Amino acid sequence: MSNSTTTSAPTQPKAKAAAQKPAAREISGSAAVLEAFLEEGVDTIFGYPGGAIMPIYDALYDYQDKLKHILVRHEQGGIHAAQGYARASGRTGVVFATSGPGATNLVTGLADALIDSTPLVCITGQVFAHLLGTDAFQETDVINITTPITKWNYQVTDATEIPSVLAKAFYIAGSGRPGPVLIDITKNAQIQKFNYEGYQKCNHIRSYRPKPIVRKEYVQKAAELINKAQRPFILFGQGVILGKAEKEFRAFIEKTGIPSAWTIMGLSALPTDHPLNVGMLGMHGNYGPNVLTNECDVLIAIGMRFDDRVTGRLDKYAKQAQVIHLDIDPAEIDKNVKSAVPVWGDCKETLPMLTELVEKKTHTQWLQKFKDYYKEEVDAVIHDELNPTAEQMTMGEVMKSLNELTGGDAIIVTDVGQHQMVACRYARFNQSHSNITSGGLGTMGFGLPAAIGAKFGAPDRTVVAIIGDGGFQMTLQELGTIMQSEIDVKILILNNRFLGMVRQWQQLFHDKRYSFVDITSPDFVTVAKGYGIAGNSIDKRKDLHQALKAMLDHKGSYLLEVFVGKENNVFPMVPQGCSVAEIRLK
Repeated sequence: MSNSTTTSAPTQPKAKAAAQKPAAREISGSAAVLEAFLEEGVDTIFGYPGGAIMPIYDALYDYQDKLKHILVRHEQGGIHAAQGYARASGRTGVVFATSGPGATNLVTGLADALIDSTPLVCITGQVFAHLLGTDAFQETDVINITTPITKWNYQVTDATEIPSVLAKAFYIAGSGRPGPVLIDITKNAQIQKFNYEGYQKCNHIRSYRPKPIVRKEYVQKAAELINKAQRPFILFGQGVILGKAEKEFRAFIEKTGIPSAWTIMGLSALPTDHPLNVGMLGMHGNYGPNVLTNECDVLIAIGMRFDDRVTGRLDKYAKQAQVIHLDIDPAEIDKNVKSAVPVWGDCKETLPMLTELVEKKTHTQWLQKFKDYYKEEVDAVIHDELNPTAEQMTMGEVMKSLNELTGGDAIIVTDVGQHQMVACRYARFNQSHSNITSGGLGTMGFGLPAAIGAKFGAPDRTVVAIIGDGGFQMTLQELGTIMQSEIDVKILILNNRFLGMVRQWQQLFHDKRYSFVDITSPDFVTVAKGYGIAGNSIDKRKDLHQALKAMLDHKGSYLLEVFVGKENNVFPMVPQGCSVAEIRLK
């Protein structure tokens, strides 16, 4: 969907009968925004007020019994929280920001949400329409700034447009391949009164086709390839989760008996202990899935985009395999990896069609190869990571102990770095929407605010934020959001006193020239205490299990800092510029 400031608002269908049409009433543009939210089922808004969006906040005063507003401490925290809410709940996240710096503080989150296909509707205030282009106080051209990092954006200067534009915004954000939408509303449009005749949801835009037409002949060709395959291999990504196709995916793999590996965004779509779940793909993925990518004869990609961290060198990636690519976004087909059979469409629709045509099989010997490689990986890496004998703790053993206590039922939200890769490798999951991380953009500072949003999106589930000492300091001001909203988020800081991932690369590829990666941190427990959040810090293995249990059992938010080895590395690893088959175990 292209971005535009001139795209017309969607044409809404006429009411079936005049009697059903609600009586018109005069309301402000600001009230129309909030009425749209109610009609779209919004229950939570993350935001920060300011001059250009003040009329909307004034209107919100009268809607406090219907809409929950979470006052964040920084607009970037607000949009990351909205992302966490969307990812945990499967609904569209909503965020408010004012003009100028408020709007530009959303930029990182918009870019993150676009590349990770997270549905958001972002409302920014803007200066009065007659001041546009005059460099007025706190004016920025937010439309042109955000055009490359939104699925659609639009500037409203007339209040009468608000109902139809917001209907379009929610439709675009949540349909097809989801993504962020930004609506910039001038202050005069927020104040302006108009004759409000009700709200109608949008379900069609002439120039926008969220789901491509499924071509049955390609489904048939895909089934024929799968039925003939001796060594088929499935790669699945977040498309399975976004398409709400977990059951359909499971039925497909269980009928075909095909080993299946996940991208970090696809993690939790399939239970960790499922017998056909063979692990993680990519740079720090499992040994077998990476090596055997270059040995399979048919490679079936479902809802994933062949990111460079998954493929390594493209000229050496799966050249022996015939590729079947199922994706809702036609732009992803053949973008990085040429497919023998492209299957356009929503995988919730295409997977059952494919399942019906494939033969029931088991690939016992082929699956055993994955198990053999896994045993090799256990001997070389996993055993020592989860059961270390060195004095200093490892991130892996922390995850092992956490798994024992949560039983795989918690939502795990990670920041970005070594702890992220370790958490993705070793966390156990029983249900979908349980792994929330910044995948494509790799945004440090994502973890804490996203965990806040996740808890609002799934209030009945345990939410654990796993964060490094570097990333935590990028958005730790959101402890204030936790304090004020009184939510229950468990914060687990894995502190190695380094910017660990950068340090690992400097060690392995830059002759241990540790250039500005040694980071000094405050006393995190004392900082948390200042926000009224209980906490503890440990550096001894004997204290680990009990400290984690105390964190999980505590009523309310809790911060636990665990000091781990300073120079521990994450392996396996595919070095940059290498083939996935050249993955290193040490």
